[in-house]
Amino acid sequence: MYHIRVRACALIIEKNSILLVEFDDENGLHYNLPAGGAEPGESIIEAVKREAREEANVEVEVGPLAFAYEYAPHFNSYIYGKGHSLSLVFECRITSGRPSLPEKPDLNQTNVKWIELEKLEEIVLYPNIKDEIKEYAKNKRNIELIEECRLKKYRS
Repeated sequence: MYHIRVRACALIIEKNSILLVEFDDENGLHYNLPAGGAEPGESIIEAVKREAREEANVEVEVGPLAFAYEYAPHFNSYIYGKGHSLSLVFECRITSGRPSLPEKPDLNQTNVKWIELEKLEEIVLYPNIKDEIKEYAKNKRNIELIEECRLKKYRS
């Protein structure tokens, strides 16, 4: 078990709408970004692509890091359980596929929907990063992800 679970998230915004995954469970009807934990042996970029494919049925090009979100259970009265996580949210662009419910959706996943940014206040989004998403869509302050495999190598 990891001390902090690293989660890969796809932020897909087109025509002033955001692509979200719909769930209906013990918390009621709510939405999430296409996201999930990175698997052993998988890069964070590979995880973003896999999660977009598994949860929204689309292939994506992964762009820069939009923002990071940490859930530290001990600071939040354990509202989402005991698992400590760090979510890396990447700006993504759909390269193929049409957003739809996958053949084998996650447990309690009921739909994949485009939600207009101006209507975000009408839904429940976990985590509640609606303001941050709207601010990002307006100002797009990116954070570059530096991958060791892309750095210039020193000569031996």
